[in-house]
Amino acid sequence: MAVSIQQQINWATGMLQAISSSPRLDSEILLAHCLDKNRSFLMTWPEYILQARQVECFADLVQRRLQLQPIAYLVGSREFYSIELKTTADTLVPRPETEMLVDKVLEIVGSLEQPRILELGTGTGAIALAIKRHKEDSQIVATDISLSALAIARDNAHTYNLEVDFIQSDWFQSLDTLKTFDVVVSNPPYIAADDPYLKQGDLPAEPSQALCSGPSGLEALDPIIKGSQQYLRHSGWIVLEHGYQQGQSVRQLLDENGYAQVTLFQDFNSLDRMTVAQKPPA
Repeated sequence: MAVSIQQQINWATGMLQAISSSPRLDSEILLAHCLDKNRSFLMTWPEYILQARQVECFADLVQRRLQLQPIAYLVGSREFYSIELKTTADTLVPRPETEMLVDKVLEIVGSLEQPRILELGTGTGAIALAIKRHKEDSQIVATDISLSALAIARDNAHTYNLEVDFIQSDWFQSLDTLKTFDVVVSNPPYIAADDPYLKQGDLPAEPSQALCSGPSGLEALDPIIKGSQQYLRHSGWIVLEHGYQQGQSVRQLLDENGYAQVTLFQDFNSLDRMTVAQKPPA
């Protein structure tokens, strides 16, 4: 039986309504992937008749989506800051709210020549690569404890011919203690272990070590804040993503560790999401 793009999208949208907040968008992304086209093709040619293998591909992806596998894992990529990034189950799926960290770092280093930037917990390399692409003379070191994640990050860097020094490290552990940076930036795991949010949506499919840091959710933020003092140049900046209920706790940690100009920023949902602070001048 011949089926069109429009018929398949309508079918999948109905199927995915129970598990997705954006069932039509999910359907379009998955079908475009099976057709090796962009979403505009689907909108331009809704009556296009699909080949049997395309119908089979789409049905398989819809069933896997119903099992709560993230869209980014199903299609193998996710767009972040206008960069299409290879994404697998070994990495956290890059999220739109994290783009504000890139905006802030670029604002900080915009007038600096060859700024040195350290990213902790790079995952797909999203933050580091977005910064490098828009600040070409930046010198970036990006760490992750996961060798699998670093392999993905290096692949993404190679795709865009971007030079970033990727290092396996448990936060600062493997870094040269004599090197300092203008900015330390991180989107670390910050969800508390007992937070019910970990069981919602796509999160159960994502690597737990990239989401959860421990009982309080501050177990990664605390050592990053403390350790960054050693690796930041005087007047350097720390840029951190955190949970929407952690703003005051992060401010307290920064205050206790001698940072200045501590500023909390909200994301596009008006939720506390990023805190920026400066290491005081010498």
